[in-house]
Amino acid sequence: MSYEKRIALNAQGLTLSRLVLGAWRLLNGPKPDADSVARLIAAAIDLGMTSFDHADIYGNYGVEEAFGAGLKRWGGKREAIELVTKCDIMLKSDARPDNRIKHYDTSAAHIKASVDRSLKNLHTDYIDLLLIHRPDPLMYADGTAAALESVVKTGKVRAVGVSNFSPSQFDLLASRLPFPLVTNQIEMSVVNTTPLFDGSLDHAQRLRYASMIWSPLGGGSLFTGDGVQEQRVREALKAVADEVGGGDISAVAIAWLLRHPARLIPVLGSLKTERLAAMAAALDIELERQQWFAILKASTGKDVA
Repeated sequence: MSYEKRIALNAQGLTLSRLVLGAWRLLNGPKPDADSVARLIAAAIDLGMTSFDHADIYGNYGVEEAFGAGLKRWGGKREAIELVTKCDIMLKSDARPDNRIKHYDTSAAHIKASVDRSLKNLHTDYIDLLLIHRPDPLMYADGTAAALESVVKTGKVRAVGVSNFSPSQFDLLASRLPFPLVTNQIEMSVVNTTPLFDGSLDHAQRLRYASMIWSPLGGGSLFTGDGVQEQRVREALKAVADEVGGGDISAVAIAWLLRHPARLIPVLGSLKTERLAAMAAALDIELERQQWFAILKASTGKDVA
């Protein structure tokens, strides 16, 4: 059995690849040139990852521009890929000298300006999916919704969603929109199972949207963490990997997410082709129910009630 390679997000035909490449680490080391970014894009596409996740703040506001240079050099058909980006976090940064303190901005003016800047940085005419990055306690839902409706109507954005929202925060914004929010990008992994119990995935199933998952490998702690939980989970993943025919424990960790019926879409943070290939093997791993619960038990340290 293999999982579906794409997930439909709305009735207008927007789909994402089941595994998404997250670009947030693109500038963590020396700045890559356009050719190397173009090669990364091509390699991801070859692995079936046609969707690329961004945010305006990544790389101290520099990742979108660096990726856009590579995208321009890549030269493939724009409609062959999907670009996701986010806005509303305002970092205190030399790149944004007006920001005196880290804060959020879900005002209509900021959303529209951020979309225009992302379009320019990414060298594209449209963004496939725009997310509000963090819940803003000062969000005026009517004004935020009006801005989101505007960027969709003008064709600058194909669909909108949110990130890190609680179900009630999601519902508030959704209540002001004439079209559905198509995702909530949340943190989840084999070492962070909170969404299983806080209503997030229940909400996604009830409204039939697919949740994008950031940090699906626990931000690397799955491999580097020396805590009791991480050690238990690594042992459980290795045992299951042996049962399904070997392979990388990262693939089993991703397969654990894919097994959930809420149609989760992991956003992978590695920029190394060999690591992406290892994780892509998850699409061909279907965990049995008891294997899935064995990994859950290793994470929580106890049997289910």
